[in-house]
Amino acid sequence: MTKIFGKPLIWHLLKRFQKVKYKIKVVVATSTNKSDDKFIKYLKSQKIKFFRGSLLNVAKRMYDAAKKNNSSFFVRISADSPIIDPKVINKAIFIFKKNIKKFDLITNTFPKTYPQGQSVEIIKTSSLKKSLKHMNKEEKEHVTKFFYNNYKNFRIKNFVYYGNYKSKQAIDTKKDLINIKKKFKNKFMENLR
Repeated sequence: MTKIFGKPLIWHLLKRFQKVKYKIKVVVATSTNKSDDKFIKYLKSQKIKFFRGSLLNVAKRMYDAAKKNNSSFFVRISADSPIIDPKVINKAIFIFKKNIKKFDLITNTFPKTYPQGQSVEIIKTSSLKKSLKHMNKEEKEHVTKFFYNNYKNFRIKNFVYYGNYKSKQAIDTKKDLINIKKKFKNKFMENLR
């Protein structure tokens, strides 16, 4: 809910989805904790679909959200990536459409070649369901870490970045927020149009 250029970070992220060329249903998956009530109020005011689940077991939250929305696969983008390039999402979906049902996970983070804040994953819901009971605490929090830790048991398709920008584009700290404001003002202003 931190504001940048007068709008909450989630607003900027959702604007990026509007520029994805494929039709996708957007659902914000957050926790049932009281601390997220203000966030839910905002989502309701913007008529944005949401799902509330476990705070610490994010993998189960993702699975439950996908199941509730009858999704065999889902695209995962973290909310700390408000300036993710829609072209990166398009690329992941394009690969998915060409290889539907062939992979458990399509990603650009294994290995990570894109800058932080430009990560996208498409996860097969049934593969996540089977994995839930085997995950440790950290894997439950980071959703796909179990897939990467046990990569020999999954069909993973990774796509790589060959460009030259490497600066962090995720927002985890106040310093990140300041740097994003400085470096990417044009991208944020473009979102406001």
